[in-house]
Amino acid sequence: MSKKKKIDKKKEKTVKSINNNIRSSVRKLNPILKGIVGKKVDIAIRDLQFSEKRITKDIRKTINSAVANAENNFQYDIDKLIVKEAYCGKKIIMKRFRPRAKGRAAPILKPYSSVTIILSEQQKMESHGTKG
Repeated sequence: MSKKKKIDKKKEKTVKSINNNIRSSVRKLNPILKGIVGKKVDIAIRDLQFSEKRITKDIRKTINSAVANAENNFQYDIDKLIVKEAYCGKKIIMKRFRPRAKGRAAPILKPYSSVTIILSEQQKMESHGTKG
């Protein structure tokens, strides 16, 4: 009855890389991932390289894996790649216990996360106005 899926968008070229079981919480990963979305790949890698956070090494490995996928599997130009999406999700939480005073035990939670990086090839912007 309804005519859905009548979108004539050009097929966007995207590449995905997923890194499961990163030993960090989602709360610590989210600000780092939001900081690289929309940037060119080389700029994002450079920003992560000079960050003081421990977890940026794993994020850099995921981006480099996505770049290698784009180059080898799809023959994309790596100079035109940008970070389209970067998000993370919860995985398992290891539970450990530490002894405390008066025979009690205190839990220690060790969370794991999965990071997904989606790259796309940057298209040339077409200007339709008079200024340009």
